[in-house]
Amino acid sequence: MSLFVRFWGTRGSIPTPGSKTRRYGGNTSCVEVNAGGQLFILDAGTGLRELGHDLLTRNLDTVEAHLFFSHTHWDHIQGFPFFIPAYRPTTQIHVYEIARHDERFTRLLLGQMRSEYFPVSFSDLGGHILPGYFENDCAKVDGVVLRCLEQTHPGRSFAYRLEQDTRSIVYATDSELDLMLENKEQTLKDFDVLRVSPRAITDFVRDADLLIADAQYTDVEYAKKIGWGHSRVSTVVDLAVRANVKRLALFHHDPLHSDDQIDSIVDAARQRAALRGSNLDVFAAREDLVLKIP
Repeated sequence: MSLFVRFWGTRGSIPTPGSKTRRYGGNTSCVEVNAGGQLFILDAGTGLRELGHDLLTRNLDTVEAHLFFSHTHWDHIQGFPFFIPAYRPTTQIHVYEIARHDERFTRLLLGQMRSEYFPVSFSDLGGHILPGYFENDCAKVDGVVLRCLEQTHPGRSFAYRLEQDTRSIVYATDSELDLMLENKEQTLKDFDVLRVSPRAITDFVRDADLLIADAQYTDVEYAKKIGWGHSRVSTVVDLAVRANVKRLALFHHDPLHSDDQIDSIVDAARQRAALRGSNLDVFAAREDLVLKIP
């Protein structure tokens, strides 16, 4: 049984529609994972609206989705009020919290639909919004095992690993790996040195079939944005190489990066992996891209 991944939003920080972002897309973070008919949704950025419309074309009697948030900054939650299936009584949406009695995600979804921010209230949703929880950083849904790991990002954020049989996908956006490096001072000055991420992070992504990772900044850009909560592309490549990841999807594209700039970033990332002697498959996530994990 295969896993299917589809990207509905790949941009970071703010939606960026326009001619310069047409190929990779301007919607903010939202990724669909289908595992044997089970629907998992990673983040609810503006790409979630498009996913909702697509679900309506699939002729499903009931939509059941398991929704996971990396964190609750605007660009990761603002698609939820526009997710049309949430207004239908035949829909069930399981919103997962990091721990039992921690209702931050549900609470903030409700908060953004207050009348001060949005004309339709949370109570007007016709679908069933159900709680889900991680227990000891682990959750299970019909044979799929999900694990979570806290990352470094203002306001907290979490990475997720989905495992089914021998297949694995890691979703790790909004993570400032560079603040956690060994020999951090050296690697901020020397762009060519191999960067070593903490063992907990390396082990979390180890041997993943697909790593979807925050790669918002180039080395030059990061020097001016230390502490903003995002990683350098080159640091992410080093992590993937050291952890023996098979495929790396560069994600959370900077709103200032055009399609042509992202092409150049991918080329540089591939060259860095090759210099490490790795056959890592590096590419940039783009809207509507569908991947099969056999």
